[in-house]
Order: sequence, then structure tokens, then C-alpha cells
Amino acid sequence: MVSRFKLGNAPCSWGTIEGTGTESERIPYTQMLDELVGAGYVGTELGDYGFMPTDAATLRASLETRNLTMLGAYVDVALADPAALEEGCKRVLTVARLLQRVAAVGDPDWQPYLVLADVHSRDPVRFRNAGRVTPELTLDDAALAVFAEHANTLAQAVRDDTGLRTVFHHHCAGFIETPAEIASFLDLTDPRLLGLVFDTGHYLYGSGGCDPDTVTEGLERFRERIWYVHFKDLEPALATTARRAGWDYKTAVGRGVFCELGAGCIDFREVTARLHGSEYEGWITVEQDMLPGMGTPKESAARNREFLRVLGL
Repeated sequence: MVSRFKLGNAPCSWGTIEGTGTESERIPYTQMLDELVGAGYVGTELGDYGFMPTDAATLRASLETRNLTMLGAYVDVALADPAALEEGCKRVLTVARLLQRVAAVGDPDWQPYLVLADVHSRDPVRFRNAGRVTPELTLDDAALAVFAEHANTLAQAVRDDTGLRTVFHHHCAGFIETPAEIASFLDLTDPRLLGLVFDTGHYLYGSGGCDPDTVTEGLERFRERIWYVHFKDLEPALATTARRAGWDYKTAVGRGVFCELGAGCIDFREVTARLHGSEYEGWITVEQDMLPGMGTPKESAARNREFLRVLGL
């Protein structure tokens, strides 16, 4: 089968990961992009705002000289907090306008997404219980309605201001983590405004288990809302240990719960087959969440690319 998917990677695979307080330890964006290209990827996400150039001409040149497509940018907002909406909207639009100015670079059939997420790890209870969220920890109906309304508002603002579309990133240690929370959130949001970026690793860890069928079931359950996909693997022994030992989210990530593709329990051959069988087209972004100084990002990115090449991607 000839793949209709193109592959990117993201700064989080090189230790540039939001919400962990490690900004001062990040490597230069030029090194990250050069290593990404060297590993065989042809697209990138923006990463934390300020990691890559915020001047559109400089960013455009950085992409053009490497023949890269800008796939999207992750922006987190405390969506359950009404007091955070105005400031969050300003940040969202700042990032969306930068994406708009480089959207013509690379793949002519792709427009970058504003990847909207709840601020993970802000709520101490959700931070401590990431990967093992129980129903009593979820938002109540009134709070979820506010959360969803804010997400709709931001997605509408992005579309009105830039013409770009928004996808929501379910994320461990945020308020929308479990499959049930994702379903409830999507029921309350406008499918014309807001899609889902389906992250395989966050989905499985957020489910509370390690059964790979959970991921393929999620792809089917939410297929009509999935506009974008992240490939991330989950190391089952570490995930089980994290849950039993009560590790918080940062500890689990720092111990390597999101491992190289093929080293965990997600069946990417089946995931790829499901995507081929659906109407999904476009880009898949590999993410191997790391903290600065962890592992060997350059080599891991190359091994992840080779793993997907074996799968026909």
C-alpha cells in the first residue's frame, strides 16, 4: 500500500516541552531543525513560542532553506478559568498570526493548525494523578461547559482572524485526559470550528491502561473529529510502575514513559491501517516527549523514522 501520509517531528522530541520549567536548558532551534531533517522528516511544529524565531521572515527562511512544512503550534490556555480567557486569546492569536505568515512554505495542500490545549500540570490533583484519572477527578458539568465554551471562542477567534483551523490536544495532567473526558468535551464543542489532534501516547496513558486496542478503538470512536495525528509510544512497564508508585506527570515523562516508536505497547501497524481505512489524509507528527538532557534525541528521531519506514510510511 502506498502511504498518503507525510511525516514530521516536533521540538518536544528534543526536550523543548511546555510546562516543565526547563526552558533554560533547551538546545538551539537550528540544531533541532537540522537534526530533524537529517533524520528524514519533512515537517515540524513550532514548539513553545519563542523557541523558534517569532519574526515571520526569519522563521520562513529557516523553513525554506530546509524544505520544511510548518505543521502547527501548541498553545495552552487554562480553559476552565474565565479569568484566563482574555490573555489566552491574545497568545493564541499571536501564534496563529505567525503560523499564517509561514503557511505558504512547503506542502501546498496543508495549512498549519493552532493546537489548543488545556494548561497541563497546573492543577495539583490532575498533575499527581496523570495516567490514572478516576471519574471523581473530572470537571463537573458546569465547569466542563465553561471549558468547552472557551475552546469554541478561541477557535472562532483564530478562524476569524487568520482563516486557520484549530485542533484540541487531549493531554495528560490537563482537565481533558481520559477517553470519557474527550467524548464529553467534543459533544460540547462545534465540529465546524474545532477538531481533535489524536495523540496515541497521551490517549493510551490517559486511558489508565496499556491495551493497544484502546488506541485503535479511540481512532474509530473519534474518527469524524480527528483532523491531525501525533504518533507517540507508551512503555507499558514504566506506565504501570508510574501508576502503582503514584508518580506525577513530570516524573513519568522524565523516567521515559513515552518511549521510541516500537519499543512500547502501541500497535502502529494497526494504527496506520486504521488511518488508511479512514478519511484521514495529510501529516503525522512523531513525538517522543523528553525533558532536556534525556536520551539521544537525534538518534531516537532517526530510529523512529526507520521504524515507520518499515511500516511503509
